[in-house]
Amino acid sequence: MTDEVKQGSPQFIPQLKGKKIIIRLVSGGQPVTGTIERYNPYEILLQTAKGQLLVFKQAIATIETVDEPKGYKADI
Repeated sequence: MTDEVKQGSPQFIPQLKGKKIIIRLVSGGQPVTGTIERYNPYEILLQTAKGQLLVFKQAIATIETVDEPKGYKADI
């Protein structure tokens, strides 16, 4: 799996790499929260609290960023 942006790959995914996101799947169920580690034209590799998860792009309904509150400090 590479981080190359190829024809047909959405251009917003590179901007989300390293950020915490929520992915909702077309099939429903629980949303998946994690950080994008790698991606290619067909898949996104997420680092979640339980480990790595490979998600096929065709299974994704929505992707949204998780905004941390202002003044939030992760190392408190």
